[in-house]
Amino acid sequence: MGLLLLLAQAGSLVAPAHACGCGALVPGAGQRVAVDREESVVRWDGRREQVVLRLRVAGDAERAAWIMPVPGRATVRLGDPALFDALHSVTAPVRRQRYHFWPRDGDWPLVSGGDRSSGPPPGGPAGRPVGVVGRQRLGPFDVARLTATDPEALDGWLETNGFTLPPRLAGALRPYVDRRWEYVAVRLAPEATGDRLGGDLDPLHIAFAATEPVYPMRLSRLAGNPQSLGLYVLAAHRMEPASRIGGERPRVTYAGRVKAGSGPLAELASGTPYLTAIGQEFPRPESISADHLLRRAPTDDPFQQVIHEDRLREVAGIPAWLLTVTGAAVLGITAVSVFLVRRSRRPAGDYIP
Repeated sequence: MGLLLLLAQAGSLVAPAHACGCGALVPGAGQRVAVDREESVVRWDGRREQVVLRLRVAGDAERAAWIMPVPGRATVRLGDPALFDALHSVTAPVRRQRYHFWPRDGDWPLVSGGDRSSGPPPGGPAGRPVGVVGRQRLGPFDVARLTATDPEALDGWLETNGFTLPPRLAGALRPYVDRRWEYVAVRLAPEATGDRLGGDLDPLHIAFAATEPVYPMRLSRLAGNPQSLGLYVLAAHRMEPASRIGGERPRVTYAGRVKAGSGPLAELASGTPYLTAIGQEFPRPESISADHLLRRAPTDDPFQQVIHEDRLREVAGIPAWLLTVTGAAVLGITAVSVFLVRRSRRPAGDYIP
């Protein structure tokens, strides 16, 4: 699973390692924050979409914030961390041993001294520029659900309430404002004064009505570094992105029906039993042109990654090729010896003077 958050440049903000449609993580002035890992789950039942996301952060910020555009009125609550443990277990690659007969580099006698390590295989009421639908405290999160008809007004509201929205992001929000989307603005703050943000944060569970499954990605175009998307999708069938939206070809890393009978994964998958895990790379984030629309794949064929561990075939701890070669040599020598012995014992012909 593969990693997912856009960190827009703002003052001394750390450059991002992952991308996601959830928006921009913005620390306080003069502070630094980084997302080591972000995971997202999208559940689509044909009428309503749910997004569960979890962040692992590091840095010296006491406070930070991000904003996520959503196509409809959203509800927000805390999620269950165990959901992601279950997803990791289900989608993990299967390891299988694969045997070869002849020795390869690394097998005796072709052992090399080099390094054998390998790399990891929708709007707001008319006339109100910004409307506050609701505000709530959820664990370490201060959550505001907003409407906006003007990106600059949204910028002003966030700044007035302790957030700083990068100027480039205000422009990037224009397509969402034009379509009358709404926004979930989240301020992350430790429980105790003076504590720093760090480690795995509680998951957030965001739900909203939608006419089609969508994963917001447009804001990730502000990233300065190549981005990587990893996404779990729960639906009635196997799903896929409708297009590349400016990145490399999306790849499926897992597809199959959820078999869990209980727990947070089984609960979330109820009515949407098919799980698809999707990964995608964005070498040039500025090329991201739209949000990811998700659609049903042509088939519901299951798929799971397989990691093969190549091993030299042995018999009682001895390479099979060595036994074969040695046995063939012994048989050859024996055959020649028998031939020579029989020839030496052949009686001589009669002598005629």
